[in-house]
Amino acid sequence: MRIGIFLAYWPWFTLDEQVELAQLGDELGLDSVWISEAWGQDAVSVLGLLAGKTERIGLGSGLFQIPARPPTATAMAAASLDVISNGRMRVGLGVSGPQVSEGWYGVPFTKPLTRTREYVEIVRRALAREAPLEYAGDAFTLPLPDGLGKPLKLLAKPVQERIPIYLGAIGPKAVEQVGEIADGWLPFMFNPENPSILLDRLEAGLERAGRPREAIDVAPVVPVSIAGDVEAARDGGRAWLAFYLGAMGAKEKNFYVDLADAYGHGDAARECQRLMLEGDRRGAAEALTPEMIDASAICTTPDRLAERVAAYEAAGADTLVAVPSGDKAAVVRALAEVGAKAAV
Repeated sequence: MRIGIFLAYWPWFTLDEQVELAQLGDELGLDSVWISEAWGQDAVSVLGLLAGKTERIGLGSGLFQIPARPPTATAMAAASLDVISNGRMRVGLGVSGPQVSEGWYGVPFTKPLTRTREYVEIVRRALAREAPLEYAGDAFTLPLPDGLGKPLKLLAKPVQERIPIYLGAIGPKAVEQVGEIADGWLPFMFNPENPSILLDRLEAGLERAGRPREAIDVAPVVPVSIAGDVEAARDGGRAWLAFYLGAMGAKEKNFYVDLADAYGHGDAARECQRLMLEGDRRGAAEALTPEMIDASAICTTPDRLAERVAAYEAAGADTLVAVPSGDKAAVVRALAEVGAKAAV
């Protein structure tokens, strides 16, 4: 199993931390570094910086938000970053949720599956430099009819023949769609003790599309905290989980709360969400039970890190995308050591 690092966005990681940790991961031989965006720092700018600060490590968007930019703009960014990094780019995409899509971008959160499928199709066709690009779908039309626009071809040529496209999805139908159309999958709250809840849907999508399991890089995004005792380590993972359960979705539509409920932790997830929506971040984090934290993150003592990492590989992960918490550099070094030992 490969190991990458997820360096999110400000203020979870400062710009200096993103650069330093990406360079450390590059030096230690980790697989990839992923940059995300919410409603602050964008991912394109930081990935461009990291492309010039690193030499080997793969660079991924985890995720580019679909409502943030037209699919052709994403194709332009991906092609540019692929050239700047000499062929190291991976495109992660996600529709986000109604709060961000409608509240920040002013884009209706309607037909997310259709929107995602068409978006991926257009990005792929643009990156393949089809001449000229035309598309007639339910969500996207290129060029607009009855106007002055004309079909165009991407001027920039990526280094890679095919830049891989990952999707961030945990809703049942969305995960099936990953299996049908994506090259990789970036799920959050992937539980290695109960992987079938998500993996069964992925395999259903693969089967529907006639694709082998090897067609998908299963790359769960996992908060990792290491401390001298387990409770202290769990405290290092609470903030991430509370943020996703409480802030990344509306009260009536939060895919992370739904997934926690499917794992049997619905009461804790809903209490966390309630407190977060009321502005009580500390209370929300404290509402998470040890069992729920352990199901969604690696919060452990140093001597059990290898065991916890191995559980994800045994559950079907191809790449572990770790979100380092606490002493972040120490976590990156410890993960690299575990990966190196496992490769021997």
